[in-house]
Amino acid sequence: MQKWLRLTAGDLGRGIGCGEIDPEALCDTYLAAINAHPLRDRIYSAVTETRARAEAAAAAARAKAGQRLGPLDGVPISWKDLFDSAGVATEAGSALLKGRVPTRDAEVLRNGTAAGLVCLGKTHMSELAFSGLGLNPVTATPPCVNNADAVPGGSSSGAATSVAFDLAACGIGSDTGGSVRIPAAWNDLVGLKTTSGRVSLQGVVPLCAKFDTVGPLARSVEDAALMLAAVEGGKAADLRGASLAGMRFAALQTVVMDDIRSEPEAGYAAACARLRDAGAVIQEIDAPEVADAMPLSPALFTGEAYGLWRDVIEADPGKMFRPILERFRGGKEISAADYVAAWQKLEGLRARWYARVAGYDAVLMPAAPNLPPDHAWLMQDEQYYVTENLLTLRNTRVGNLMGLCALTLPTGVPSCGVMLCGPPFQEERLLRVAKAVEDALGR
Repeated sequence: MQKWLRLTAGDLGRGIGCGEIDPEALCDTYLAAINAHPLRDRIYSAVTETRARAEAAAAAARAKAGQRLGPLDGVPISWKDLFDSAGVATEAGSALLKGRVPTRDAEVLRNGTAAGLVCLGKTHMSELAFSGLGLNPVTATPPCVNNADAVPGGSSSGAATSVAFDLAACGIGSDTGGSVRIPAAWNDLVGLKTTSGRVSLQGVVPLCAKFDTVGPLARSVEDAALMLAAVEGGKAADLRGASLAGMRFAALQTVVMDDIRSEPEAGYAAACARLRDAGAVIQEIDAPEVADAMPLSPALFTGEAYGLWRDVIEADPGKMFRPILERFRGGKEISAADYVAAWQKLEGLRARWYARVAGYDAVLMPAAPNLPPDHAWLMQDEQYYVTENLLTLRNTRVGNLMGLCALTLPTGVPSCGVMLCGPPFQEERLLRVAKAVEDALGR
């Protein structure tokens, strides 16, 4: 049964479907692994054993009756601690929300439950989701799976590590500036950032509503496709027969290759070489609109985040981790005129981007230009925290600023991912391209 902990969600679902895996035994195996693990309380903010066992028992009954709800009926997963869950604390990694217990599940959790997913519990995250590092001294900081002394990436830190440490078959997180893709990349997982507006945010604690998205952190592209369908209540993308033959990729050079560290650069170069070997055409491109969009980030992200959280934060600022508090307070000086002007400019830059990349199957770039920073150093040096956090989120933010769907895949170099970006609301197309890339990279 221990081998079940390393299987993909898709394989677990198929095992349940053919009668080789009992959902209750599978749930018990995961719960036992969680409760015995030394990192349990650094990964999970709450383990919902009663709910998980009840959902697993219902899945087992459906399987025996030949009435499964879908391909992942009976598969145990985790949920980031900003998705409302009835009767269980949802505190978004912040002491400001301590004791907040919703009475109703978030819509995506309801959809997942309706698809038969088994909820193992809630996972730790960066405070109010406003950091890409995953460091949270207020609640807990999981370690990176590749370096026990490093942070795991955020803000969906526990979502990633729950999967990387074999304590969930998949994790559901959120991505506003890279919060799914960074922890996925640093923990050698697949992470899907969906298009803003595609997946419901009802019952999700917000950071920047105009940029917030929901997405899975998974072991395979297939799992990402299956999970997207589950949280939407839809049908998964057809990945059969995906091939790189004849595909054209744009390799973005503007901004994303600046100051890149040696390991991510090597992993990215090796991944591109494998794609070419598999028949893909890769053309390097410059996109000045990306450079023009980056300076808009403080007005767009920080302005909205502070506007949403100002009253709560300023009522008790001492409860916050200082670097997160200061990042929020950076929005104080953003005027309504600044915010409107930034959005107007961004819309024009997005139009230029869409025209530039229209002929490509996806745009490629390193998922992150750096490796997971040292936990202790981040705690000791606030300036280092600020610079590493901004560098960490730089490449992923391209996808958020340009309004894209995006996905990161492991390159084979630990904690180094390759990111694929596609047009808005074209997740199924992007997932099919990503499956071909995954096959070429030998995963």
